[in-house]
Amino acid sequence: MVVRREKKIRKRRGRGTGYGSHKKHKGGGSRGGRGLAGLHKHKVMTMIKYMPEHFGKRGFKRPKKVIKEIKAINLKDLDSMVEGLLKQKKAEKTKDGIKVKLSDLGYDKLLGSGKVNHPLIVEARYFSKNAIKKLEESEGKAVILNA
Repeated sequence: MVVRREKKIRKRRGRGTGYGSHKKHKGGGSRGGRGLAGLHKHKVMTMIKYMPEHFGKRGFKRPKKVIKEIKAINLKDLDSMVEGLLKQKKAEKTKDGIKVKLSDLGYDKLLGSGKVNHPLIVEARYFSKNAIKKLEESEGKAVILNA
């Protein structure tokens, strides 16, 4: 049997085939730079048309001392936690209702989503209007703390 000097199938594979010398269709040079190179020079019209807000500053970043992160909890979540809080002694039962201090639980604000099944006396820094309304409807109270 005769040994073939060349393979039967000689297909040209890869992205560089069909362009003659490899220099002619190689990389960034034939494209005027890679990516966003030249947006202030030879690709300026592309930038103006497709990315008009690409360069420049806009807006500002608020200083960290101005930003207050308020951690909030919904009424339905607090109401479902009440029995567990009583067992852990993070809430106390009084004649008026169950007294809960949100700052002890790591929250600052009470939001008004959900139903209230227990008469709650909640002490917190912030309340939503709806939360105050629902607490008072369930014979509870909202006590606003000054921090």
